[in-house]
Amino acid sequence: MSERVTPRQMIEKLVSFDTTSRNSNLELISFVEDYLAPYGARCTRVYNDDGTKANLIASIGPDVEGGIILSGHTDVVPVDGQDWKTDPFSIVEKDGKLYGRGTCDMKAFSAIALALVPEFIERDLQVPLHFALSYDEEIGCIGVHGLVAQLPGAIPSPRCVIVGEPTDMKVISANKGMRVFRTTVTGKESHSSLPANGASAILYATELINHISMLKQEMIDKGDSSGRFDPPHTTMSIGLINGGTAINIVPRECSFDWEYRPLPQEDVDNLRDEFITHADTIVLPRLRVEAGEDASIITEDFVRVPGLLGKSGNPAEELALKLTGANRAETVSYAAEAGIFTDAGLPSVICGPGSIEQAHKPNEFVTLEQVEMSVIFFRKLMDEVCA
Repeated sequence: MSERVTPRQMIEKLVSFDTTSRNSNLELISFVEDYLAPYGARCTRVYNDDGTKANLIASIGPDVEGGIILSGHTDVVPVDGQDWKTDPFSIVEKDGKLYGRGTCDMKAFSAIALALVPEFIERDLQVPLHFALSYDEEIGCIGVHGLVAQLPGAIPSPRCVIVGEPTDMKVISANKGMRVFRTTVTGKESHSSLPANGASAILYATELINHISMLKQEMIDKGDSSGRFDPPHTTMSIGLINGGTAINIVPRECSFDWEYRPLPQEDVDNLRDEFITHADTIVLPRLRVEAGEDASIITEDFVRVPGLLGKSGNPAEELALKLTGANRAETVSYAAEAGIFTDAGLPSVICGPGSIEQAHKPNEFVTLEQVEMSVIFFRKLMDEVCA
């Protein structure tokens, strides 16, 4: 597909690939490579362990330092069980909106930039434009770590990174991080008529969950000294609980999945460490009195996404403010890949079409107004990076 396409057509094409995180994204990656080939793109794939998914680093323009990275994730959340009025993997335009899974979160950003590649080339790029397309962002920003690790060998040192998450084209200089865990309590089974002969994993798990509730309140009381975030504190939640086998059996095992989203200025490991210390020193000794030494409390660490802490002099923020005409940057409470780029020494900012209010919902959409604002954004970027 090397012929000229409009931003709308490119959005429609990318949305047509069902890249729900459980699926491969390789078909989409191959399409982008084939589309960029006539423009002399230099492409590098970074595969996952089993080769079923890949990040893509694709560069156009001169092979020199000072380029701009445009970052977008290729995966989308599931549509299962959602009440869609249209086919989620086909674009439907109605009342100034483009409906489809990923229109907002976040294929529109990458699609618009790709559609404008011919214009970037015609305008004579003086520095490269790098596309950084990742996999498995929606399940914990998994793929981007490998992508970032490969950047030093794949491209000359870039100027900055623009992550195109949906922000209504507002400039976002700070966002919260995310930590996700699974805690499994192993107690001792017995007949429910003789509960003293066992140790209920569910009851001990409930005690640990109550401790998380206490930590949650501490975070609320502590608040956010910067005054920039909504909610104005680190948040904590329990998302899933599994335990027990029958009503008349004292349960041997119970697990629960929990998360917290720390303010970017907070120690991302502090709450985990406090929870594990409480579990190991307060709860586990009592559990083992009832259940014996085989009893355990194990917490698995699933996701670690650093937040993005806005700092003065960030060239990515300065560039995005110039391109949007905004007077100041704002903050969001969702996690994103920008903090991972920043931790690797790549100044980053978040700015993209669509509203996070539409993300992950049935009948997801991006407005045509947001698409046009993004087109204007990229054409102003051309003024910055082209002759």
